[in-house]
Order: sequence, then structure tokens, then C-alpha cells
Amino acid sequence: MMKNFDITRLRLHNQGLSEFRFANPGDVVKQLGAVQAQDYAGAKWALGQRMQDTTNAVIDQSFNNGEILRTHIMRPTWHFVTPSDIRWMLMLTGPRVQAGNGFMYRKTEMDKAVIRKSYRVLERALRGNKHLTRNELGSAFEKAGIIAEGQRLGYFMMSAELDGIICSGPRKGRQFTYALLEERVAQVNALTRDEALAELMKRYFATRGPATLKDFTWWSGLSMADAKNGIEMVKSQFVNEVFNGQTYWFAETKLPAKKNSPTAYLLPNYDEYFIGFKDRSAIGEVASRSNIDESSPALIAHVIILDGQIIGGWKRTLKKDTVVVELNLITNLTKAEKRAIAEAANLYGQFLGLAIQLNW
Repeated sequence: MMKNFDITRLRLHNQGLSEFRFANPGDVVKQLGAVQAQDYAGAKWALGQRMQDTTNAVIDQSFNNGEILRTHIMRPTWHFVTPSDIRWMLMLTGPRVQAGNGFMYRKTEMDKAVIRKSYRVLERALRGNKHLTRNELGSAFEKAGIIAEGQRLGYFMMSAELDGIICSGPRKGRQFTYALLEERVAQVNALTRDEALAELMKRYFATRGPATLKDFTWWSGLSMADAKNGIEMVKSQFVNEVFNGQTYWFAETKLPAKKNSPTAYLLPNYDEYFIGFKDRSAIGEVASRSNIDESSPALIAHVIILDGQIIGGWKRTLKKDTVVVELNLITNLTKAEKRAIAEAANLYGQFLGLAIQLNW
């Protein structure tokens, strides 16, 4: 019978955390389908932990080259997605996000006519492989007679992303830019909606499984009706098991020999290991025993995982040659467990190319 230990061990393996499975950032994103990325620095580390001997600079270069894109695509928030997947995924998930944004569009007086006008402005401003920042595009809106400041500007940009007008361009220094999707991304064969749904289901359960249909609808933003239809299309590729009254779907996987315990990970704040699930109880046994929930100050920043379980939070402070990592633990640790966390912190320092100062 499945236990939480089995769930966490399978998830760590399937997501490429317990062993390095990916050669480059695009491979990570492709396999996972999409990776939450509103915190760009944290999202880069999420990719880095699933690759061997990579660096922050390598992932920056991959992003600037357009090998991975960052756009609004689900729930709604920014995600990394690959160029080959962006169109069919937007076709599948974009309408649900647009419908959910309807209240804010009405509140900010963004009717269909002004949204269509904003798209024409974006197309003129970005045509010819131009890459402009949000503020630069806000100036273009202003010249065209469109009021676009603050929240309203953000919703104009999000709507254009969801409708496949724009996507991320290379960064200018530390600023993000936008590009026309049709110029940034080569055309690929289109999928039907059913084909897109089946593909997203396969990506999700192959990498997040064991997971439930409720977990999938939380992650994707799609309806339960979509989830039920989708699992019917792909269920021959997965196995399922009932645990605590819920049906978990996952790929039949032959796990490698048990990895030495303890094993630790310093995961970023929106890592798919926990943000990809509605029900996170499988990784919350230690927190539950300590009467700690997700709103605890100990877990507000980034998350420490030890043998699959959340055991505290961490935050970073960048200095000239050093990254200071401050730990906030919710349980007592053995010497071996502390060594495992120190090793995880050293990996983070190597990723950034900085010395680590670890504050317990």
C-alpha cells in the first residue's frame, strides 16, 4: 500500500531532483511542461537543481537566446515554457485564464475594442524583431492614446501574452523585454485541443506523479471535466493507486537503489515539487507534527526539503563575492542531516559562482 514516503520518493525521482536527468534548461522545461517563474532568480535555480554542473549564467543565456520563454500561461502567473510548446499550451490554457481575468478587465475599463487596439500598438512597436521593456511599451500605448499605467498596463501585457501576440524577449541588463511571438518562435505543427490536453496530462503525471486529478486542475487551471476527459485519453500509459480515499496517477517507474539518507534540497519558493500540487500533505508530515502550516513565517521564503519532507525555510542575501543563506528550521536535526543541508547549500553557491555563508 502506498505511503507518503513512496509518494515523495517517486516525485523526487520523476521531477529529476533525486538524480540529474537533464542536459540543458530547455530539456527540464520540456519534460515538466511548464515551470512557474514569476520569481526569475528562483525559477532559474529550480532548473539548475535538475541539471548537472550548470550555472546561473548558463540559464540566463538560454533564456536570452529564446531556448526557454517566460510568459503568462496558467493560473495566471509567469511560467517558463519551450518555444515548441508555447502555442498549443496557450491554445489550451489561455481562454481559461482570460475568462478568470474578466473581472479585472472590466474594473480597469479594458473592453474588447481597446484590447484589440493595444495589440495593434504592440505589433507596430515590436515589428522587425524589436525587443522593448514594459515601460517602453507603456510609452507606445500613451502615444497611441491608450491609458496604460500600473495595473492596467500589466493586464494589457498579460492579455497579449495569453492571446499569443507577445512573449518574452532577451533581457536588457536586469530588465525583461517583450517580443512578437510570431517573430520569436518558429512555427510548428498545430495540435487539436484534445491532442494538447492529452499531451499536457502526459507531461504532468509523468513528472508530478503520483498526483490526483485535483492536483492537475490546480496546476493547469483547467476544469475537472477536462481532467476527466484527459485521463481517459492517456490512462493506458499510467498506473493508479487509491491512498487516503484519493486516486493517484503515475508512470510505472523502476526506482534506482535507495539513495542514502539524509538527502537535502534548498528549493526555491515556487518549485514544482510543491507548487505543482493542490494537496501538499505528502511533504508536510514534519510541519504537521510541529503545527506549522504554509502561512508560517518559517516557510514564507524558500523551502528546505529533507528526505522528501519540508523541514524549514531559507532566504538568501547576495554580497559581492558571497551568498549568505539564512536557515529557519522547524525541527531539530542530527549532525548527518546538517551535513546534508550544508552540501545542498554548497551546490547553490556553485550554481551562483559565489562562496556560501550558511547561518543556522
